[in-house]
Parts: sequence; structure tokens; C-alpha cells
Amino acid sequence: MIKKTRFFIVLILLSCLILLSCATVGFKFASDNVSKIELGKSTQQDILDLFGAPWRTGIEDGNTTWTYGHYHYCLFGGASTSDLVVRFDKTGLVYSYSYNTTEENEE
Repeated sequence: MIKKTRFFIVLILLSCLILLSCATVGFKFASDNVSKIELGKSTQQDILDLFGAPWRTGIEDGNTTWTYGHYHYCLFGGASTSDLVVRFDKTGLVYSYSYNTTEENEE
């Protein structure tokens, strides 16, 4: 009887932990620096100076891409996400970028 009671208490505690858990992926970055990116002028070094090392790197249409992202999810309580994707041309200059967030008061 005591073993069953302990089992159910542990089961209930684990269930609560799982239901209330949150997960974070990526890392925070200086989103207020997004407006400082200049198309055709900002270099990879400029982006490193503004945001640090990218969270992910990749290739899109043969060109280098860097992604900065911070994603925080909770099973109950919603999500908070921000991401910046910077696309470089063959010479290492920014030719495009996109910034998205679920945070209020951010542009």
C-alpha cells in the first residue's frame, strides 16, 4: 500500500512537472541592432560585431545565411520567439535579411 501511494505521488509530481515545463532554443540577440543593418554595405564582420556568432549557418540559393534565434515555448502560457536571418552575397555583403518576433513593442 505504501509503495502504491509513493508511486502515485511520484507520478503526479512528474505529470505536473511535464505539464508546467518550458523549453528554450537558441539564444537572445541584440534585436535593437537590426535597424543598423545596411543592404549592400554591411559585411559579415559588421554582423558579427552587431550580433555575435550566429546560432545557425546555412546556404540559400548558393549564398551564405546566418540565423539568430531565440525561441521560448511553454506548454501553458504561450511562446516568445524572435529570429533574424541574414543573407550574404558572394562578396560577403548583406543583400537581404528578415526579422520576426512575437514580442510586443518591437519593430
